[in-house]
Amino acid sequence: MSASHTPEPGSLRAWLLSDSPASAWQARAVRLYIGWLAFRRNPLAVAGLLIVTGLVLVAALAPVLASYSPIDQDLQARLQPPSATHWLGTDELGRDIYSRVIWGSRITLYIIALVAVIVVPVGLVMGTVAGYYGGLVDKVLMRITDVFMAFPRLILALAFVAVLEPSVENAVLAITLTSWPPYARIARAETITVRHSEFILAVRLQGASSWRILRSHVMPMCISSVVVRLTLDMAGVILIAAGLGFLGLGAQPPTPEWGLMISAGRQYILDQWWVPTMPGIAIFVVSLGFNLLGDGLRDVLDPKNG
Repeated sequence: MSASHTPEPGSLRAWLLSDSPASAWQARAVRLYIGWLAFRRNPLAVAGLLIVTGLVLVAALAPVLASYSPIDQDLQARLQPPSATHWLGTDELGRDIYSRVIWGSRITLYIIALVAVIVVPVGLVMGTVAGYYGGLVDKVLMRITDVFMAFPRLILALAFVAVLEPSVENAVLAITLTSWPPYARIARAETITVRHSEFILAVRLQGASSWRILRSHVMPMCISSVVVRLTLDMAGVILIAAGLGFLGLGAQPPTPEWGLMISAGRQYILDQWWVPTMPGIAIFVVSLGFNLLGDGLRDVLDPKNG
């Protein structure tokens, strides 16, 4: 390593690149920093991170960034093209499309967050329990998983929402019920590879319960694979949510949800192209961002790439 890249002794960078961490906390910090160094060498992954970070910031600052109310109508200004007054034009009811896209990011982020919070714990518990105990428990839990995986995600989501009344919350429930099986499969495969490892046997000999072993030792080892899968799946979640909104089974008018905006503006696509195109571009950019971020995380977290 050249002198210009050698960390100065006693500096934070030297502490983060230590070959012999003094504590478990420092070891985790070293691992995270080395992962970040590998991640930032991938410009596409960094671009994905910037897009996802931008989504979070736009959603958080929506009241500040939006120029107009997302639901107030102005029929005198309907179907105006993009201009200095309305940056992305107006829709069929004179509502500012830029403001509606900005506020729609909140709904998209809300759906993503709820799905992530639900599917990861459910998938981890189902997969680790099945992989750790094996036998009848494994067969029963995996057959339940197979039932959910046998149906196309969008079709199953449509069926669930059709039974319930259309709303954002019911759309999230439908997406969640169709999204957890792959995480259970990943967690099960990871658990099977480590359940007979020496460190697991040592913890068991110390008297640790099965649940403690699963919670403290097995599940943390599955997190990296699950996070990569979750990030890559977010593009699909966004598209399914937009599809449900497009079909009128998700968010309801006048909510500024991107799929619903495309549905309302599709009849103007030839003459007033900006009405359905702008929310479509938002869906494309955010989905691309999650895919790029997921690819970068996979390269960093996959031990086979180390």
